[in-house]
Amino acid sequence: MGSSVPQRGTEISRRRLLAGGVAALGAAGVAYGYTREPEEPVFGRESLSFYGVHQAGIATPPQAHGMFVALDLRDGAGRDQLISALKIWTTDAARLTQGQPALADTEPELAAEPSALTITVGLGPGAFTAAGTPSPVEGLPPFGIDRLETQWSDGDVLLQVCADDPLAVAHAVRVLTKNVRTMASIRWVQRGFRSARGTQKSGTTMRNLMGQVDGTVNPDPAVDFDSLVWNRDGGTTMVVRRIAVELDTWDELDRGGREFAVGRKLDTGAPLTGQFEHDDADFDATDRFGIPVISPASHIARARHTHAGEQFFRRAYNYDEPAAGGATSNSGLIFAAFQRDIGTQFLPVQQRLDEHDALNEWTTPIGSAVFAIPAGVPEGGFLGQELL
Repeated sequence: MGSSVPQRGTEISRRRLLAGGVAALGAAGVAYGYTREPEEPVFGRESLSFYGVHQAGIATPPQAHGMFVALDLRDGAGRDQLISALKIWTTDAARLTQGQPALADTEPELAAEPSALTITVGLGPGAFTAAGTPSPVEGLPPFGIDRLETQWSDGDVLLQVCADDPLAVAHAVRVLTKNVRTMASIRWVQRGFRSARGTQKSGTTMRNLMGQVDGTVNPDPAVDFDSLVWNRDGGTTMVVRRIAVELDTWDELDRGGREFAVGRKLDTGAPLTGQFEHDDADFDATDRFGIPVISPASHIARARHTHAGEQFFRRAYNYDEPAAGGATSNSGLIFAAFQRDIGTQFLPVQQRLDEHDALNEWTTPIGSAVFAIPAGVPEGGFLGQELL
Protein backbone atom coordinates (compact mmCIF):
# COMPACT_ATOMS: atom_id res chain seq x y z
CA MET A 1 0.00 0.00 0.00
CA GLY A 2 1.52 3.35 -1.06
CA SER A 3 2.31 6.10 1.44
CA SER A 4 1.33 9.79 0.97
CA VAL A 5 4.29 10.96 3.05
CA PRO A 6 7.08 12.31 0.79
CA GLN A 7 10.39 10.53 0.88
CA ARG A 8 13.40 12.26 2.45
CA GLY A 9 15.14 12.68 -0.86
CA THR A 10 12.09 14.38 -2.35
CA GLU A 11 11.81 16.75 0.65
CA ILE A 12 15.44 17.78 0.35
CA SER A 13 15.01 18.40 -3.35
CA ARG A 14 12.05 20.65 -2.75
CA ARG A 15 13.95 22.65 -0.10
CA ARG A 16 16.87 23.03 -2.46
CA LEU A 17 14.51 24.13 -5.21
CA LEU A 18 12.86 26.77 -2.95
CA ALA A 19 16.22 28.00 -1.73
CA GLY A 20 17.46 28.24 -5.29
CA GLY A 21 14.37 30.16 -6.29
CA VAL A 22 14.80 32.65 -3.48
CA ALA A 23 18.44 33.13 -4.38
CA ALA A 24 17.49 33.64 -8.01
CA LEU A 25 14.88 36.24 -7.05
CA GLY A 26 17.44 37.97 -4.86
CA ALA A 27 19.91 38.07 -7.71
CA ALA A 28 17.24 39.42 -10.01
CA GLY A 29 16.42 42.11 -7.47
CA VAL A 30 20.03 43.21 -7.38
CA ALA A 31 20.20 43.16 -11.16
CA TYR A 32 17.16 45.42 -11.46
CA GLY A 33 18.31 47.79 -8.71
CA TYR A 34 15.86 46.72 -6.02
CA THR A 35 16.91 46.88 -2.37
CA ARG A 36 15.48 45.05 0.59
CA GLU A 37 16.03 47.97 2.98
CA PRO A 38 14.76 51.55 2.50
CA GLU A 39 17.40 54.18 1.82
CA GLU A 40 18.54 56.20 4.82
CA PRO A 41 17.33 59.82 5.10
CA VAL A 42 19.93 62.35 4.02
CA PHE A 43 18.70 65.55 5.69
CA GLY A 44 21.23 65.19 8.51
CA ARG A 45 23.99 65.60 5.94
CA GLU A 46 22.60 68.82 4.50
CA SER A 47 25.05 71.71 4.66
CA LEU A 48 24.59 75.42 4.02
CA SER A 49 27.37 77.63 2.76
CA PHE A 50 29.16 79.68 5.39
CA TYR A 51 30.89 82.06 3.00
CA GLY A 52 28.90 84.71 1.15
CA VAL A 53 27.77 88.32 0.97
CA HIS A 54 25.56 87.90 4.05
CA GLN A 55 25.84 85.69 7.10
CA ALA A 56 23.63 82.62 7.03
CA GLY A 57 20.97 82.14 9.69
CA ILE A 58 18.95 85.25 8.81
CA ALA A 59 17.36 84.78 5.39
CA THR A 60 17.84 81.01 5.90
CA PRO A 61 14.52 79.19 6.45
CA PRO A 62 14.43 78.71 10.24
CA GLN A 63 15.72 75.34 11.42
CA ALA A 64 13.99 73.34 14.15
CA HIS A 65 16.47 74.14 16.93
CA GLY A 66 18.27 77.31 17.90
CA MET A 67 20.64 78.38 20.66
CA PHE A 68 21.49 82.00 21.41
CA VAL A 69 24.68 82.55 23.40
CA ALA A 70 25.88 85.95 24.61
CA LEU A 71 29.46 86.33 25.79
CA ASP A 72 31.35 89.11 27.54
CA LEU A 73 34.94 89.94 26.71
CA ARG A 74 37.24 89.34 29.64
CA ASP A 75 38.69 92.27 31.58
CA GLY A 76 41.52 93.83 29.65
CA ALA A 77 40.48 92.31 26.32
CA GLY A 78 40.72 94.81 23.49
CA ARG A 79 40.65 95.00 19.72
CA ASP A 80 43.36 92.36 19.20
CA GLN A 81 41.63 89.79 21.42
CA LEU A 82 38.25 90.45 19.78
CA ILE A 83 39.70 90.02 16.29
CA SER A 84 41.47 86.86 17.41
CA ALA A 85 38.18 85.39 18.65
CA LEU A 86 36.39 86.35 15.42
CA LYS A 87 39.12 84.71 13.33
CA ILE A 88 38.84 81.50 15.35
CA TRP A 89 35.06 81.50 14.92
CA THR A 90 35.39 82.15 11.20
CA THR A 91 37.63 79.12 10.71
CA ASP A 92 35.62 76.85 12.99
CA ALA A 93 32.21 77.89 11.65
CA ALA A 94 33.32 77.41 8.04
CA ARG A 95 34.26 73.81 8.87
CA LEU A 96 31.42 72.87 11.21
CA THR A 97 28.71 74.04 8.82
CA GLN A 98 30.14 71.69 6.17
CA GLY A 99 30.22 68.64 8.43
CA GLN A 100 33.93 68.92 9.18
CA PRO A 101 35.38 69.05 12.71
CA ALA A 102 36.79 72.32 14.00
CA LEU A 103 40.57 72.54 14.07
CA ALA A 104 40.75 71.83 17.81
CA ASP A 105 37.68 69.59 17.90
CA THR A 106 37.98 66.97 20.64
CA GLU A 107 34.78 65.20 19.50
CA PRO A 108 35.16 65.26 15.70
CA GLU A 109 32.60 62.48 15.17
CA LEU A 110 29.85 64.85 16.39
CA ALA A 111 30.53 67.22 13.49
CA ALA A 112 29.83 64.68 10.73
CA GLU A 113 26.14 65.52 10.24
CA PRO A 114 25.63 69.31 10.18
CA SER A 115 21.84 69.11 9.64
CA ALA A 116 21.64 72.52 7.92
CA LEU A 117 23.78 74.12 10.64
CA THR A 118 24.18 77.90 10.55
CA ILE A 119 26.36 80.01 12.82
CA THR A 120 25.60 83.73 12.98
CA VAL A 121 27.83 86.14 14.91
CA GLY A 122 26.83 89.53 16.34
CA LEU A 123 28.71 92.32 18.11
CA GLY A 124 27.15 94.27 20.98
CA PRO A 125 28.01 97.84 22.03
CA GLY A 126 30.59 96.53 24.52
CA ALA A 127 32.59 94.87 21.75
CA PHE A 128 33.01 98.17 19.92
CA THR A 129 33.97 99.93 23.15
CA ALA A 130 36.67 97.31 23.74
CA ALA A 131 37.90 97.73 20.18
CA GLY A 132 37.95 101.52 20.42
CA THR A 133 35.49 101.84 17.54
CA PRO A 134 32.14 103.73 17.48
CA SER A 135 29.23 101.32 17.90
CA PRO A 136 26.56 101.19 15.16
CA VAL A 137 24.04 99.94 17.75
CA GLU A 138 22.98 101.04 21.22
CA GLY A 139 20.78 99.53 23.89
CA LEU A 140 17.03 99.96 23.72
CA PRO A 141 15.37 102.61 25.90
CA PRO A 142 13.42 101.35 28.92
CA PHE A 143 9.82 100.30 28.34
CA GLY A 144 7.05 100.23 30.93
CA ILE A 145 6.20 96.60 30.17
CA ASP A 146 9.79 95.40 30.66
CA ARG A 147 10.84 93.35 33.66
CA LEU A 148 14.35 92.75 32.44
CA GLU A 149 16.66 90.28 34.17
CA THR A 150 20.45 90.47 33.92
CA GLN A 151 20.67 86.75 33.20
CA TRP A 152 18.90 87.29 29.84
CA SER A 153 20.12 90.74 28.81
CA ASP A 154 22.98 92.50 27.00
CA GLY A 155 26.30 90.92 25.99
CA ASP A 156 29.44 91.92 24.09
CA VAL A 157 29.18 89.27 21.39
CA LEU A 158 26.49 86.85 20.26
CA LEU A 159 26.42 83.39 18.72
CA GLN A 160 23.17 82.32 17.08
CA VAL A 161 23.52 78.61 16.29
CA CYS A 162 20.67 76.84 14.48
CA ALA A 163 20.21 73.39 12.92
CA ASP A 164 17.58 70.71 12.40
CA ASP A 165 19.33 68.44 14.92
CA PRO A 166 19.92 69.55 18.54
CA LEU A 167 23.10 67.47 18.65
CA ALA A 168 24.64 69.58 15.88
CA VAL A 169 23.66 72.75 17.74
CA ALA A 170 25.04 71.59 21.09
CA HIS A 171 28.33 70.42 19.61
CA ALA A 172 28.88 73.63 17.66
CA VAL A 173 28.16 75.81 20.69
CA ARG A 174 30.53 73.75 22.83
CA VAL A 175 33.36 74.00 20.31
CA LEU A 176 32.90 77.70 19.59
CA THR A 177 32.70 78.80 23.22
CA LYS A 178 35.52 76.69 24.63
CA ASN A 179 37.92 77.77 21.87
CA VAL A 180 37.66 81.43 22.94
CA ARG A 181 37.41 80.98 26.71
CA THR A 182 40.68 82.83 27.34
CA MET A 183 39.18 85.91 25.65
CA ALA A 184 35.47 85.75 26.55
CA SER A 185 33.09 84.15 29.05
CA ILE A 186 29.46 83.10 28.63
CA ARG A 187 26.94 85.66 29.90
CA TRP A 188 23.70 83.82 29.04
CA VAL A 189 22.36 80.95 26.97
CA GLN A 190 18.85 80.70 25.54
CA ARG A 191 17.61 77.49 23.90
CA GLY A 192 14.68 77.55 21.51
CA PHE A 193 12.71 75.27 19.24
CA ARG A 194 10.17 75.27 16.45
CA SER A 195 8.21 72.40 14.90
CA ALA A 196 10.41 69.42 14.02
CA ARG A 197 11.47 69.08 10.43
CA GLY A 198 8.90 67.26 8.34
CA THR A 199 5.95 67.84 10.67
CA GLN A 200 4.69 70.74 8.58
CA LYS A 201 4.85 71.80 4.95
CA SER A 202 7.86 73.97 4.18
CA GLY A 203 7.03 77.65 4.60
CA THR A 204 4.31 77.10 7.20
CA THR A 205 4.17 79.93 9.74
CA MET A 206 5.31 78.76 13.16
CA ARG A 207 2.99 78.65 16.15
CA ASN A 208 4.01 79.92 19.54
CA LEU A 209 3.08 78.14 22.75
CA MET A 210 -0.04 80.28 23.08
CA GLY A 211 -1.34 78.36 20.07
CA GLN A 212 -1.23 81.37 17.75
CA VAL A 213 0.53 81.62 14.41
CA ASP A 214 3.57 83.85 14.91
CA GLY A 215 5.22 85.76 12.06
CA THR A 216 2.52 85.96 9.38
CA VAL A 217 3.24 89.49 8.15
CA ASN A 218 6.97 89.17 7.58
CA PRO A 219 9.21 90.66 4.87
CA ASP A 220 10.11 88.27 2.05
CA PRO A 221 13.87 87.51 1.94
CA ALA A 222 13.74 87.31 -1.86
CA VAL A 223 11.99 90.67 -2.27
CA ASP A 224 12.31 92.97 0.74
CA PHE A 225 15.66 92.33 2.39
CA ASP A 226 17.74 94.76 0.33
CA SER A 227 15.55 97.65 1.48
CA LEU A 228 14.58 96.49 4.98
CA VAL A 229 17.27 94.18 6.38
CA TRP A 230 20.69 94.38 4.70
CA ASN A 231 22.79 97.51 5.07
CA ARG A 232 25.20 98.72 2.41
CA ASP A 233 28.02 96.45 3.71
CA GLY A 234 25.83 93.33 3.67
CA GLY A 235 25.26 93.20 7.41
CA THR A 236 22.25 94.08 9.55
CA THR A 237 21.22 94.72 13.16
CA MET A 238 19.56 92.30 15.57
CA VAL A 239 17.30 92.70 18.59
CA VAL A 240 16.89 89.69 20.89
CA ARG A 241 13.98 89.88 23.34
CA ARG A 242 13.08 87.08 25.75
CA ILE A 243 9.32 87.28 26.27
CA ALA A 244 7.78 85.28 29.10
CA VAL A 245 4.21 84.09 28.52
CA GLU A 246 1.79 83.52 31.40
CA LEU A 247 0.32 80.33 29.99
CA ASP A 248 -1.39 79.44 33.27
CA THR A 249 -3.64 82.51 33.09
CA TRP A 250 -3.83 82.44 29.29
CA ASP A 251 -5.38 78.99 29.63
CA GLU A 252 -8.23 80.53 31.64
CA LEU A 253 -9.25 82.74 28.69
CA ASP A 254 -11.92 81.37 26.34
CA ARG A 255 -11.29 81.00 22.62
CA GLY A 256 -13.12 84.18 21.70
CA GLY A 257 -11.11 86.18 24.22
CA ARG A 258 -7.84 84.85 22.87
CA GLU A 259 -8.76 85.71 19.29
CA PHE A 260 -9.93 89.18 20.37
CA ALA A 261 -6.61 89.88 22.14
CA VAL A 262 -4.52 88.88 19.15
CA GLY A 263 -6.84 89.87 16.31
CA ARG A 264 -6.52 86.53 14.52
CA LYS A 265 -8.46 83.27 14.40
CA LEU A 266 -6.79 80.43 16.24
CA ASP A 267 -7.47 77.68 13.72
CA THR A 268 -6.43 79.33 10.45
CA GLY A 269 -4.41 82.32 11.65
CA ALA A 270 -6.62 84.54 9.49
CA PRO A 271 -7.38 88.07 10.69
CA LEU A 272 -10.82 88.32 12.28
CA THR A 273 -12.01 90.08 9.12
CA GLY A 274 -10.61 87.42 6.76
CA GLN A 275 -10.79 83.76 5.82
CA PHE A 276 -7.15 82.81 5.21
CA GLU A 277 -3.95 83.51 7.12
CA HIS A 278 -2.45 85.92 4.61
CA ASP A 279 -5.62 87.91 3.95
CA ASP A 280 -5.15 91.62 4.60
CA ALA A 281 -6.68 92.71 7.88
CA ASP A 282 -9.48 95.27 7.57
CA PHE A 283 -8.99 97.48 10.61
CA ASP A 284 -11.92 99.71 9.60
CA ALA A 285 -14.52 96.91 9.55
CA THR A 286 -17.25 97.12 12.21
CA ASP A 287 -20.02 94.80 13.34
CA ARG A 288 -23.74 95.68 13.30
CA PHE A 289 -23.31 97.65 16.52
CA GLY A 290 -20.53 99.77 15.04
CA ILE A 291 -17.84 98.07 17.11
CA PRO A 292 -14.53 97.35 15.30
CA VAL A 293 -14.22 93.67 14.37
CA ILE A 294 -10.49 93.88 15.08
CA SER A 295 -9.96 95.78 18.31
CA PRO A 296 -7.61 98.79 18.09
CA ALA A 297 -5.98 97.31 21.23
CA SER A 298 -5.38 93.90 19.64
CA HIS A 299 -1.81 92.78 19.09
CA ILE A 300 -1.94 92.89 15.29
CA ALA A 301 -3.45 96.39 15.36
CA ARG A 302 -0.70 97.73 17.62
CA ALA A 303 2.13 95.86 15.86
CA ARG A 304 1.23 96.75 12.26
CA HIS A 305 3.63 99.06 10.46
CA THR A 306 2.42 102.56 9.63
CA HIS A 307 4.54 102.76 6.47
CA ALA A 308 6.61 100.33 4.39
CA GLY A 309 9.94 101.39 5.90
CA GLU A 310 8.83 100.52 9.42
CA GLN A 311 8.88 96.76 8.85
CA PHE A 312 11.44 94.33 10.26
CA PHE A 313 12.08 90.59 9.89
CA ARG A 314 11.15 88.22 12.73
CA ARG A 315 12.86 84.85 13.24
CA ALA A 316 11.57 83.62 16.59
CA TYR A 317 11.91 80.42 18.62
CA ASN A 318 9.79 79.04 21.44
CA TYR A 319 11.33 78.22 24.81
CA ASP A 320 10.00 75.91 27.52
CA GLU A 321 11.92 75.55 30.78
CA PRO A 322 11.19 73.72 34.07
CA ALA A 323 8.54 75.53 36.10
CA ALA A 324 8.96 76.56 39.73
CA GLY A 325 7.02 78.19 42.54
CA GLY A 326 3.77 76.34 41.98
CA ALA A 327 3.42 77.30 38.32
CA THR A 328 2.82 74.66 35.67
CA SER A 329 4.82 76.40 32.93
CA ASN A 330 7.89 78.54 32.35
CA SER A 331 7.53 79.25 28.67
CA GLY A 332 7.73 82.00 26.13
CA LEU A 333 9.36 83.31 23.00
CA ILE A 334 12.92 84.15 22.01
CA PHE A 335 12.03 87.03 19.73
CA ALA A 336 14.79 87.79 17.22
CA ALA A 337 14.26 90.79 14.93
CA PHE A 338 16.50 91.86 12.05
CA GLN A 339 16.44 95.30 10.44
CA ARG A 340 18.71 97.87 8.82
CA ASP A 341 18.04 100.44 11.53
CA ILE A 342 16.67 99.69 14.99
CA GLY A 343 15.68 103.30 15.67
CA THR A 344 13.47 103.79 12.61
CA GLN A 345 12.12 100.24 12.17
CA PHE A 346 11.93 98.37 15.47
CA LEU A 347 11.49 101.13 18.05
CA PRO A 348 8.28 102.74 16.72
CA VAL A 349 6.49 99.38 16.76
CA GLN A 350 7.83 98.47 20.19
CA GLN A 351 6.73 101.84 21.57
CA ARG A 352 3.16 101.27 20.36
CA LEU A 353 3.13 97.82 21.98
CA ASP A 354 4.46 99.35 25.17
CA GLU A 355 1.74 102.01 25.24
CA HIS A 356 -1.14 99.60 24.86
CA ASP A 357 -1.34 96.01 23.64
CA ALA A 358 -4.04 93.60 24.77
CA LEU A 359 -1.42 90.84 24.95
CA ASN A 360 0.59 92.73 27.58
CA GLU A 361 -1.56 91.13 30.25
CA TRP A 362 -0.05 87.72 29.43
CA THR A 363 3.39 88.58 27.97
CA THR A 364 6.36 90.17 29.74
CA PRO A 365 9.78 90.98 28.22
CA ILE A 366 12.38 89.66 30.67
CA GLY A 367 15.48 89.87 28.47
CA SER A 368 16.78 92.33 25.88
CA ALA A 369 19.96 92.73 23.85
CA VAL A 370 21.06 94.42 20.62
CA PHE A 371 23.82 93.45 18.22
CA ALA A 372 25.36 94.58 14.97
CA ILE A 373 25.50 91.61 12.61
CA PRO A 374 28.58 91.85 10.38
CA ALA A 375 28.37 91.09 6.69
CA GLY A 376 29.13 87.67 5.31
CA VAL A 377 32.68 86.48 4.88
CA PRO A 378 34.62 85.97 1.65
CA GLU A 379 37.10 83.11 1.69
CA GLY A 380 40.30 84.42 3.24
CA GLY A 381 38.48 87.04 5.30
CA PHE A 382 37.10 86.96 8.84
CA LEU A 383 33.86 87.90 10.58
CA GLY A 384 33.52 91.57 11.42
CA GLN A 385 36.45 92.61 9.29
CA GLU A 386 34.53 95.53 7.72
CA LEU A 387 33.52 96.84 11.15
CA LEU A 388 36.84 96.48 12.94
